[in-house]
Amino acid sequence: MSEKLLPRAERRRRTEGRILDAARTLFAELGFERTTIRAVARMAEVDPALVMQYFGNKQELFRRAVRVAPVPDAGLDSDELVEYLLGTLTLKIGELPQSSLAMLRSMLTHPEAAASARELLGRQIDRLADSVHGEDARLRAALMTMIMLGVTVGHQLLELDELREVSQEEIARVLRPSLRALTGPEV
Repeated sequence: MSEKLLPRAERRRRTEGRILDAARTLFAELGFERTTIRAVARMAEVDPALVMQYFGNKQELFRRAVRVAPVPDAGLDSDELVEYLLGTLTLKIGELPQSSLAMLRSMLTHPEAAASARELLGRQIDRLADSVHGEDARLRAALMTMIMLGVTVGHQLLELDELREVSQEEIARVLRPSLRALTGPEV
């Protein structure tokens, strides 16, 4: 079916999707500072004014482009929590979504990206803390989150040979005791 024959709402949804896909690609490749509305529009094959009409400004476009997967369910037992986190290694050392790469590349250089990362990581820490034991559950959850973030940055952005030359199973084997220890004392 020709694009022009589609209902207006469907055309709008598809256009918004093309813009977000282009933004994810460019933010992931260039980071926030070097990505321009014009470049996003060019890649999405739309007018720059349309990008602004849909998203208002570059910050909102970035915020919408870097939304990532939901955090785990609350209330996992210690073993389930550790295995959930280790299960995310498939994503963290595999083909990372453009939205995640965009966030990683930009979070240390742009305040908006840093705020988005803090918000996302804060939600993950909150959810993980529900499954961690001890008075310092939030600290333990934050440490678990940062370990996994560090693995992702080391593998995806820094391309450390020590992380890239071993299997996911080997990384999980070495991480498992540390993550297990961070779940807190048994209750």
